[in-house]
Amino acid sequence: MKYDELLFTANKKARKMEDFDAGYTGKYESHKQTKEDLEKNLKKMAQIQDKLYAEGKQSLLIILQALDAAGKDGAIKHVMSGLNPQGCMVSSFKAPSVYELDHDFLWRAHWEMPSRGKIGIFNRSYYEEVLVVRVHQNILKGRKLPDLKEKIEEGRIWQERYDDINNFEMHLERNGMQVLKFFLNVSKKEQKDRFMQRIENPEKNWKLSPNDVKERQYWSDYMKVYFKMLEHTSTKYAPWYIIPADNKWFSRIAIGEIVVEKLKEMHPQYPELTEEQKQALQTAKAILDQE
Repeated sequence: MKYDELLFTANKKARKMEDFDAGYTGKYESHKQTKEDLEKNLKKMAQIQDKLYAEGKQSLLIILQALDAAGKDGAIKHVMSGLNPQGCMVSSFKAPSVYELDHDFLWRAHWEMPSRGKIGIFNRSYYEEVLVVRVHQNILKGRKLPDLKEKIEEGRIWQERYDDINNFEMHLERNGMQVLKFFLNVSKKEQKDRFMQRIENPEKNWKLSPNDVKERQYWSDYMKVYFKMLEHTSTKYAPWYIIPADNKWFSRIAIGEIVVEKLKEMHPQYPELTEEQKQALQTAKAILDQE
């Protein structure tokens, strides 16, 4: 199945987040129908990852952004389960530390970027700086930025950050890193149902913070800033996919297949040996044959 229709830029008529159907499931009608395709994706992903690691020239960064209970953790667990941990790393971004605040907002993300040959997964990311920080602008008061008051009053700070992010991601692409960005779009009703499940199931109590529920009062604000983020930062070299997340099984098959297609597009290859290296292997073989 092709997922081009999930690209943010594909739906030019969309004017707000509510224009995207969080319950969309494409050609699938049930979880059962996705199982075979998901297994195929995992095997293909593992095969291409092996080549990516051996080649050591390119890398892939996968960014997952969403509101609470949208299924980011589950997507990482299920979709990436077939990858070799040696060539994969997962980074989560919480509130920045005092030390991190002494640097620019992209600094801590740069430290977590996957090296050549590897796949990196960001569970939330530097995009929090144009999302939660924009909804709760009092957070900015503690930031050590020149001309901060003027930039906030004039609204310049957000456009500057969009520009910085776009330039940053273009820099990554020019240096061999592909960037895939997924917004897991969960409906307000589905989020409430998942919160209730976490409250009613003792084994899931740890997943819910009272603050998660408090943030629901800012739902409309988050929808607005998410849409602005998508408008300003979905580019040809680092596109945003809007993943319908009311059905976790669909979000997992969609993310998995999009990742596989991107890896195919990158077309990594096992390194070709020089004649000298091939001769050295034959010499090694001859030595082993004599044992």
